[in-house]
Amino acid sequence: QVQLVESGGGLVQAGGSLRLSCVASGRTFSSYAMGWFRQTPAKEREFVAAISWSGGRTSYADSVNGRFTISRDNAKNTMYLQMNSLKPEDTAVYYCAVGLAGWRYPNEYDYWGQGTQVTVSS
Repeated sequence: QVQLVESGGGLVQAGGSLRLSCVASGRTFSSYAMGWFRQTPAKEREFVAAISWSGGRTSYADSVNGRFTISRDNAKNTMYLQMNSLKPEDTAVYYCAVGLAGWRYPNEYDYWGQGTQVTVSS
């Protein structure tokens, strides 16, 4: 059974940093793209960042480019999101996803985690 588990969320002040992790189990995902999305009650799920199966290609939403860094360790079946210079508007539930054809759109992904809450106070 495939399972994605996010961790690392929490409450942080504006300007602070958090590092999210996503551990995948149930199969090997070294040939899959992986991505991070976020969602608030007022918005649809939005793209944050994606990384190719090798880690050689990445993509970021304009709103996080230059502040967030996505990475992965295929030996550990784990993906990370380093979030720096956090802003109140980054507050959301963050989800990790895995997909053979995944990139910037939710429907491109095959598996999803349950999400981790990130709250940035002003």
